[in-house]
Amino acid sequence: MALSLARKAALATVAIAALGGVSFGASASEAASGPAAHPASSAPAASAPAASAPASVAAARPASVHRAHRQVPQTPQVVTQVIGKGRVDGHRWSVALEFHRTLPKGYTPPKDPAGDSTPSTALLCQRMYIGGVRIDHQGGPWSDCQGVTGTQDRRAAGEMGLWGLHDKGLSGSRLMVSNPEADVAYGVVSLSDGTRVRATTVTVPGTVYRAWAAPVPGGHTITAVDQYDSHHHRLTHDTYWR
Repeated sequence: MALSLARKAALATVAIAALGGVSFGASASEAASGPAAHPASSAPAASAPAASAPASVAAARPASVHRAHRQVPQTPQVVTQVIGKGRVDGHRWSVALEFHRTLPKGYTPPKDPAGDSTPSTALLCQRMYIGGVRIDHQGGPWSDCQGVTGTQDRRAAGEMGLWGLHDKGLSGSRLMVSNPEADVAYGVVSLSDGTRVRATTVTVPGTVYRAWAAPVPGGHTITAVDQYDSHHHRLTHDTYWR
């Protein structure tokens, strides 16, 4: 009987030791996996990060959508490029080219007297102001506009004009505006008092449409208008403007 009790006690001790070994093995396994999963964290609680994970994912989505949206910029339907601006006779003046990629609502292409059958798909407008008043505003919103085909229509080049608010540009403060060929880098307007006004050619981005503009004060007459290339070689010389 005594021997049997001793054996039972021994067996019980072995069983407890075995249970202790299993428990230690599980703890060692957890300790080994912990640093590998969270190498930069020393916090003992493992359940806290799981609670904040959905908020982190939700916050990342708008940023991802925003980045994707920024990579595909919208193409503007109307591009306005300032050609020149300043003051003349104490009044502010400015000239800009306004390019519409499609024909705007309300615009009706005029009949071409030359019988040109090429359809206009876009519109190019020349917006000129003296003292805050748009030249030719009496003609409506599409005055000083011409129909063009896309962004590379060569028909819009080669024109020059003298514009003003009075007497069809023959008196008062006026603007000389040229829509030159591609090789013209700048223009020079020579006045009767010896003044020479130089104006640089500016192009509407993404198109071949370009212009330069120079102011002519009231009471002055024009003696010559010259255009030059980028190497300062004179390309045109006109003396008929007044």
